[in-house]
Parts: sequence; C-alpha cells; structure tokens
Amino acid sequence: MTLFTTDYLEYYLTLVSWIIHNGIWAVLVSSGVFAIPFIAIIVQEWLKARAEGADEGNKGVLSSARIENRIWVAIVVIMFAGIPFIDVNLDTIKYDQSRSAQCHVSVPLPTDTGWSQSFSTLNSQSAKVPVWWAFMHALSRAITGASVAAIPCGVDLRQMRMDIDATRIDDPVLAQEVADFTRDCYGPARAKMFMARPALTDEQMDDVSWIGSNHFTSTTGFYDTYHSSTPRTAWPYDNTRDAGLAVVDSGGGYPNCRQWWMDGEHGLRARLLEQVDPSVPSG
Repeated sequence: MTLFTTDYLEYYLTLVSWIIHNGIWAVLVSSGVFAIPFIAIIVQEWLKARAEGADEGNKGVLSSARIENRIWVAIVVIMFAGIPFIDVNLDTIKYDQSRSAQCHVSVPLPTDTGWSQSFSTLNSQSAKVPVWWAFMHALSRAITGASVAAIPCGVDLRQMRMDIDATRIDDPVLAQEVADFTRDCYGPARAKMFMARPALTDEQMDDVSWIGSNHFTSTTGFYDTYHSSTPRTAWPYDNTRDAGLAVVDSGGGYPNCRQWWMDGEHGLRARLLEQVDPSVPSG
C-alpha cells in the first residue's frame, strides 16, 4: 500500500510518527499494559452479573458469553488498530505532485530540498502501521486530494503579496525618489484627508495606506494640488505650472504629484513596477 502525502513535513514525519508508535507499542506489549482492557472487561461483566440479582438464571453462562463477545471485539480492535502490520518506509510514502502538474506549477521533490539531508534513512529504522490507520490515511488523502482538485487553478494571491512585500528597490536613486514622493506628496495628502476625519470603509482604508492610492490620484485637492519640492529633469520647467518656483540650470520642472506618479514611462509608478519580478503577477 502506498501512502500519499501533500507537503514536505508530512512526507518525512509520517514515517517518524509511526516509528515512535512502534516503540510505544513495544513498551505496552513488553510491560503487559495492553492486557489491562481485557482485565477491565472481565471485572465489569462480573460486577454487572452480580448486580442483576438471582432471578436471571445461570449467571456464569450469561457473564461468560458477555465477556467472550467483548473480548472478541477488543481483539479485533487491537489487531486492526493497534498491532503494527503494514511496512512503511520512505519508498512506500509518495509525494503527490499531480495537482501541481495540472496547474503548471513547478514544485521540487522532497529529495531535492534540504529535508532529504535531515531525513534520509532515519537511523536505519523501519516502521509498521496498523491496517485500520493505513486505511484511514489512504481515505483522508483521497478526500483531501479530491477537494484540492476541485479548486480552480489560478493566481495565488497570498503568495503574490508575499513576493511583492519581499521585493526591494535596488536602485538607490529611485529609493531616494520614493522617499521624496512620500515627503512631498503622500504625507501631506494623507494628513489633509485625516484632518477632515472622514468615515472610510475598510476598502478605502486599505487604499490610502500606500503611496499610489487611487483616492489621492483621482480626487481633486490631493495629488493634483501638491507638487515636488525639488526640480525633476524628467519634467521640463513649465512657466504656467511652475510659476513662482526657481528655475535651475538643468531645466527640470516641478511636476504635481499626479504627474509624478502616473506619467507614462517617466512616472514613479512605472519605474517601481520595473523593480518587480515579471513572474510575480502570473503567480
């Protein structure tokens, strides 16, 4: 029988857990503790027969029949759910990659990861699993596999968010420009909004928590009002837009925050997107 697993820890710890189980079972057998339930059955039926009174016929035959029935049930339970029977090792435990293949996602095998160095032969120990638990493992994996197969293939939004959060700006000049944008645009816009004490939904709170907020870029009085405090060569000086601001030798102008963020390939948004691995949006 092959035992299928769906993650790395389960792949190796399934074998570890049954090795531990075999050790505990050996202790129970060698110490005689496994016989305690049988003794308890005999005592319970004997006390029950005595409590039923003298009008129940032959108490010995009645109690012995009851004891025999319960003993057989206990023996079947121990045989199928307690006694290790089916051999288990890393060769009979298989890592299920079928769903990964269906969704065209490349997932390394456990033997290709660091786990293979930690769990190889497990100190040359083997393990056995009771018949009932082998059946339950196979049944639970089958139900789990069928449930996972019903999930449509698509972008893993949680993984995408983690990848984006882990992305860092390698260009120090761009990183400084983001800091300048936060100081000249995002900080004042956010402060202005909260001074009005607006009633925001959860979605709006999420939106205004980052510098490219749709609310700030599309609402009059925020990014269309504030501008860069230092000249930017990507936006030439405009006499109408930049009236009253200093003219510098480089010819750079002072774009408002909406231009600074959204303008084509010069906009801060477009240049930040170039820092993200192209494979992240396809998850």
